[in-house]
Amino acid sequence: MKQTKIYIYGKHAVAEALAHMPKAVTKVYVDTRTVEKGMQSLIAKAGVPTGPLALGQARSDLVRGTAHQGLMASLSLHELLVPYGTFVEKLEPRKETMLVLLCGVEDPHNVGAIIRTAAGFGAAAVLIPTKHQAPVTGAVVKASAGMAMRIPLVPIESIEETLRDLKKRGFSVYGFAGGSGRPLMQEAFNTPAVFVFGNEAIGLSKPIRALCSSILSIPLNPRCESLNVAAAAAAALFAWSSQNPAALAHS
Repeated sequence: MKQTKIYIYGKHAVAEALAHMPKAVTKVYVDTRTVEKGMQSLIAKAGVPTGPLALGQARSDLVRGTAHQGLMASLSLHELLVPYGTFVEKLEPRKETMLVLLCGVEDPHNVGAIIRTAAGFGAAAVLIPTKHQAPVTGAVVKASAGMAMRIPLVPIESIEETLRDLKKRGFSVYGFAGGSGRPLMQEAFNTPAVFVFGNEAIGLSKPIRALCSSILSIPLNPRCESLNVAAAAAAALFAWSSQNPAALAHS
């Protein structure tokens, strides 16, 4: 059965959802003994149905021992995720337009961290494959520090077809390889860009690399063989934003 909802947890994540994605929130689960009145008022103002925390815990993918701070919420993926066709129909690529595409990133904490980085450096969206990829979950939202509510998350069925379509729309596609590509700081980034980040262990497959306009590398001290994919994404997007500061002004 196709997943239709996820459960998020913690005061910050729930507050972000209520503030920036209220239509996606289907229910909030509260421990009224520990959640302050201000948060309870925010929930009431949003007009979202509520229930006891224990019910949400029973239904969620909450990892045992994870701090929920007495608050959880269920989110509709239909409202949270933006279909690719809908997204590109409204997309007007400019020099300062940048997209992040994940390609087999398996750790939800890496996915969340990359979403947070993408939002911070002005990405227009994060594209997430529906197969062979960590999906959007409560853990991803938690790791994104709520930024999953502030940047479009776009599911894609085929990475190859998506990249071909974006190239037709004027995007340059940048893949990353440890030490074997063009040094990151030598790239001009003067066209709309798609940054493709691969699997933590094997990186990008040959077919995906073949679709990239350029393969880039991040120069490192010899004592360090490579960066974690989330750290590599942060370095890459910072380098891009330094050449496209206008992206930092767009919300």
